[in-house]
Amino acid sequence: MVEKRPIDKLTIKGFKSLQDVELELGKLNVLIGPNGSGKSNLVSYFQMLREMLGWRLQVWVAKRGGAGRVLTFGARHTAKLVSRIEFDEMAYEFHLEHTDTDQFTVGYESLFYHESNHQYSYSLGTGKAEVGIHAKLRWDTPIPAAQIIHNSMLNWGAYHFHDTSETAPVKSTSSLHVHHFLRPNGSNLAAYLYWLKHFRADAYEQILKTAQLAIPILHDFQLEPNKISADESTIQLMWRQKDSDYPFLASQLSDGSLRFICLVTALMQPEPPSTIIIDEPELGLHPYAIHLLGALLRSASQRMQVIVATQSTLLLDEFSVDDLITVELQGGLSVFKRLEEEQFAEWLKDFSVGELWSKNVLGGGIP
Repeated sequence: MVEKRPIDKLTIKGFKSLQDVELELGKLNVLIGPNGSGKSNLVSYFQMLREMLGWRLQVWVAKRGGAGRVLTFGARHTAKLVSRIEFDEMAYEFHLEHTDTDQFTVGYESLFYHESNHQYSYSLGTGKAEVGIHAKLRWDTPIPAAQIIHNSMLNWGAYHFHDTSETAPVKSTSSLHVHHFLRPNGSNLAAYLYWLKHFRADAYEQILKTAQLAIPILHDFQLEPNKISADESTIQLMWRQKDSDYPFLASQLSDGSLRFICLVTALMQPEPPSTIIIDEPELGLHPYAIHLLGALLRSASQRMQVIVATQSTLLLDEFSVDDLITVELQGGLSVFKRLEEEQFAEWLKDFSVGELWSKNVLGGGIP
């Protein structure tokens, strides 16, 4: 198995409100800040990267109204998006330049790595509509660093489980064969749980038992494929409550319960991505579930790098100040700042981390 590594340093210039961001990341990174400060823009950046790796950059841009909508203050103010992702002594850098057709073209794309005390660069080409890292960094490449970076970035997950409406993807029928990893919106949750139950029963049982802590009525998931052809089967999430064999639909779970099941599955997946990003996971959760979520995030950060954006004082109480990164909007631009616990040692004698944020002592609060 090719090695995967977390992000050490992230540089973003020209993406929405992230005009000039240099962010050092650890195992656990908790973003705090008011609405509109730019937390969700960082999540959106990772969503863009995921689409880039799947040769879907232009589709992603078109759905957002064109490249000018992605660039800081528009294309007249910002001509290109520049980003560099560093993994220890390796890095991947790309520049996306605005075109007259309001699309992006790859103006620069390179890989950097150290070998035998020397630094090398490897160009991935320019003038393309899509980035070349996915196409060129094959498993047979002679550059080990290329394999590591490719594998590290390939399955980054930017999870967003806010949609629990009647037509939410997580409640819909999905293909049974889409089970290799949990999709960012949870649309294949049933297929993924089915695969875990049959091939990683230990992980399935851990996910079920953890979900039951916040949803005591839950006895088990009922995961029954529906064969529609010789080569295709579908599946829909169903569940049973204790002391009953009646199958309930996912729509018969509360919104908070369904989100919690998605979060538990994402954070306890047996083959996790190198980095996972979650936007406001506390939405709709009971206070006890938020407490459990904090423990899950801390535990997950020992197996994968975790980036989470939150506005919950209850969730903040589950972390140390060293885990926090404040996000504030200054002149329409996002400013990120990692905190150090020793700076707040006296305050922490009398107040919790959540209380300090609500009092705007930590920064990143409502102005």
